Amino acid sequence: MAKSTRTPLISGNWKMHHNHFEAIQTVQKLAYLLHKDDYEVVDVSVHPPFTDIRSVQTVLEADDTPISIGAQHCYIEEKGAFTGEVSPAMLAKLNVEYVIAGHSERREIFGETDDLINKKVQAILKWGMTPILCCGETLEEREAGGTDEKVSGQVRAGLAGLTPEQVGGLVIAYEPIWAIGTGRTATADDAQATCKVVRDVVAEVAGADAAASVRIQYGGSVKPSNAAELMAQPDIDGALVGGASLVAEDFAGIVQFRQNS
Repeated sequence: MAKSTRTPLISGNWKMHHNHFEAIQTVQKLAYLLHKDDYEVVDVSVHPPFTDIRSVQTVLEADDTPISIGAQHCYIEEKGAFTGEVSPAMLAKLNVEYVIAGHSERREIFGETDDLINKKVQAILKWGMTPILCCGETLEEREAGGTDEKVSGQVRAGLAGLTPEQVGGLVIAYEPIWAIGTGRTATADDAQATCKVVRDVVAEVAGADAAASVRIQYGGSVKPSNAAELMAQPDIDGALVGGASLVAEDFAGIVQFRQNS
């Protein structure tokens, strides 16, 4: 199958790293390393901690840098007595374009359920932002042959109640939990196989047009050395990058994967 014409999206998830000074330095260095030709063929987003978003927004907008601002998480309500949470309305006011929903760490550490993640996806859409819906299996589930069932269930739950048009505009990130931060990476063929499962589920839920337009990222120890092979797969339309996105040179190398292909 030939590679699609969907524009790849490379997203840097900084997790709980970088204070706002470090965030400014990283995004400025990243902007220096990337060029007009890169932005013409790849969409780029960075997802700093909440305390950094305003600082990153100011730098990017002041320099007219075409890197999108993303968030790692949000709550489902617009406002209220939810101490410690951040609403999608607040993020929208900061010109956030992408919000990660259902990252494995939110599911595994903080106990977020499929139902909550679905409500989060709907809240993100309500405020004009694009969800990056995450799915993925543990090592135990993988070794038991349960990858397809686990991923399919998470995707179906996350897309519940959405229109085909909404689904087609989403980003879905397949991130095998066993590969996150471990240095282990699914082979390109394995990653492609599961991303194809995701696209097939989208087709079942929302139709062929939505399946053709939805962008599917792979996440899990993505590095400059393996980005080109992963991105060459027909159903992989980008990467959700963790540790490598903290270093501007490494993240730029992933964004510029075409130079290594």
